[in-house]
Amino acid sequence: MGSIQSLLAIAALFLLSLLSVRFNSSVLENMSVEVENKVYLTAFSLGDDLIEEIKQKAFDNETVVFRSINPEELTPRNLFGPDAGENFVTDFNDIDDYHGYSRPVSLPHAEGYLVICNVDYVNSNNHDLVSLAQTFYKRIEVTVSSNYMRMPVKLSFVFTLHSK
Repeated sequence: MGSIQSLLAIAALFLLSLLSVRFNSSVLENMSVEVENKVYLTAFSLGDDLIEEIKQKAFDNETVVFRSINPEELTPRNLFGPDAGENFVTDFNDIDDYHGYSRPVSLPHAEGYLVICNVDYVNSNNHDLVSLAQTFYKRIEVTVSSNYMRMPVKLSFVFTLHSK
């Protein structure tokens, strides 16, 4: 009788050990999912902040002072990026100044992020198609990456000449 009770006690301890390990692994998995969600939410916020910043700028250097304009008068794609004398993001006055722009972000709770922005003209009928000619549509694509993310976050926004 004592040996049966000993076997039942050992079996009960074994089951308790299995349940404890399973519970601990579930808690650990939930914590890592929670951390991963915070990392992605921060990345999304950083990308959205840059888009909101760009929304405050003119469509093109030729439209900083608004006037009627033809697409051919807009900045050619190969000249995208900061204009002469624009060294810092505070100097940027139009959307295409952000082409090729990147900045590392390291804050107390947001360390190791890299925010990169690219600008393209897009087809007026299909904003997924890049246009080599100037159009009244510019698409910005903001990519936020981090060593803590499996995949980078990509956000895009299409501006029209009159979207401001």
